[in-house]
Amino acid sequence: MDILNSTDVRKNWSVTLDSVIHERPAYIKRTRDNLALINMDTLDEVLSGYRFSVRKYIEDDGSTTLSADNIDIVVNAKDEKTAKKALAADKKEYAEDYYEHFAIWSVSPNRRHHIPYILKALSLNENAIEEEIVCRNGKN
Repeated sequence: MDILNSTDVRKNWSVTLDSVIHERPAYIKRTRDNLALINMDTLDEVLSGYRFSVRKYIEDDGSTTLSADNIDIVVNAKDEKTAKKALAADKKEYAEDYYEHFAIWSVSPNRRHHIPYILKALSLNENAIEEEIVCRNGKN
């Protein structure tokens, strides 16, 4: 595997970006730091195995509660469609807040595992997040 030196990447920024977009991801080393540069299509493929799975509960009043499996978000609405829409909006908002405070949340033991879900939510709009939500029946 070819690991690029950050100085060479900086000198050849356009060439490096073209290579990442059209050929393959790049691995870059700067002193003690290592990073990967990847295009969005490849990132989407990497994250394709991460699903927004939820447990669905029908409440006594007939409303629907959705509880996300991997991120602590719960919504209640009059029906499943409305609940999915609300959950998608909440996931997007949470992802944006997480990204805003990434330096804190990404090292927090109870939030670190959210990273792939955050990256996936950030790369999708709310309608696409809603379509990605997979419901399983929960037990009341």
